[in-house]
Amino acid sequence: MSEPAKVLIVDDEEEMLGSCVRLLGRTGYRCLTTTDPAHALALIEDQRPDVILTDLKMPGYDGMDVLRRARELDPEAVVLIFTAHATIESAVAAIKEGAYDYIPKPFEAEDLRQRTARALEKRRLIRENRNLRTQIETTYGFENIVGKSQAMAHVFELVRKAARSEANILIRGESGTGKELIARAIHAQSPRAREAFVPLDCASLPEPLLESELFGHERGAFTGAVRTKPGMFEVAHRGTIFLDEIRDLPLSLQAKLLRVLQERQVRRVGGTKMIDVDVRLVSATNQDLAEAVKQGTFREDLFYRVHVIAIALPPLRERTGDIPLLAYHFLRRYNRSRETPVEEISPEALALLESYAWPGNVRELQNVIERACVLAEGPRLEARDLPPSVRGTSGGRPALPRLGGKDLPMKAAKEEWLRTFEREYLMELLHRHGGNVSQAAKVAQIDRKTIHRLIKKYRLKFRGES
Repeated sequence: MSEPAKVLIVDDEEEMLGSCVRLLGRTGYRCLTTTDPAHALALIEDQRPDVILTDLKMPGYDGMDVLRRARELDPEAVVLIFTAHATIESAVAAIKEGAYDYIPKPFEAEDLRQRTARALEKRRLIRENRNLRTQIETTYGFENIVGKSQAMAHVFELVRKAARSEANILIRGESGTGKELIARAIHAQSPRAREAFVPLDCASLPEPLLESELFGHERGAFTGAVRTKPGMFEVAHRGTIFLDEIRDLPLSLQAKLLRVLQERQVRRVGGTKMIDVDVRLVSATNQDLAEAVKQGTFREDLFYRVHVIAIALPPLRERTGDIPLLAYHFLRRYNRSRETPVEEISPEALALLESYAWPGNVRELQNVIERACVLAEGPRLEARDLPPSVRGTSGGRPALPRLGGKDLPMKAAKEEWLRTFEREYLMELLHRHGGNVSQAAKVAQIDRKTIHRLIKKYRLKFRGES
């Protein structure tokens, strides 16, 4: 069981400390208290509280001094300042110094609990993003994202330029091309890198739940809303929000998203208060948003809001020169769990990897290498260690589509072949597993969300989905 969150409360009035402890202690927080700002700094250094609540006006050190010293001791400190002498100037000064929130006295009990809960969520995301940044910098770092092809060099250059701006970015690419990885790299290279990166998949949630996730809800807003919940836009305040598969956002929520992007304010479901938010939006889709606008399924005004800078990720079949680099990259990763490392890939196996169409892109290649490392019997990965689909012996590959009596450019013909492959492969896979999406995803070595997207894309209907 995880330890309760630690909240440090600093105020020169014992009565105020007692009130805060009673309010927050009931929520399950471990409260540390002191009336001495100097002692507060010692507690910050020793206890590393998750959230710090400090009064602004105190003898000796004031709340601004506590804020500055806390940020020096712990750059990730989340500090809330409350005061009975609230002014616009002091609020602006506190925010500029790095305060997360500013609470005028007197405050409502529920308001204090909500603000503290938001601050704790902010702290959690800071820690999570610190770990993700370390992972990005060491394993998936922008400079270390594998790819030396001309197509990827163009992507890298565009990401470098776009990351420095505040413009909204739309990443387009097929499933498995690494859209979220690029989004994280953009965030890591941006001025917002020290703040939260909050991802949300628009295709994986039903509309009511998706609305709550995006914009939050008030307690009692609907059945099951037993407590107030901040939305992802609030959680991502001053950071980056990543909306994956934005094309699947319902029209009703598209209108609300547009309003948030225009007004920089959000209103929770069931609420009346407008909450200021400062976020940078990065979105992604594996579909053509411009075509969706023509079809009336995506708002044109929202399209121009999210499509300020467009980054197109090439499919793996269009960057075959990167396949050996990626294969050896994944080989090194999965060697860590083997007693006898696989040190090389045979020329026959490498040729098969380079000639395969990779409908699942980099994600599929990663899964293939992981599987091959498990099956390899020696220090070299052989062709026999690859799955039948890559070796061309699965027996289930669809025939090339007919051209309908007309010439097609190679790119168009290749896209048509891939659509045929995806549909036929998925139909056969789901048929053999009785429509069980979980089992089909396991066999295909892709996630369930991708299976659901393909079912929706090709309008397939199977009973027994799970």
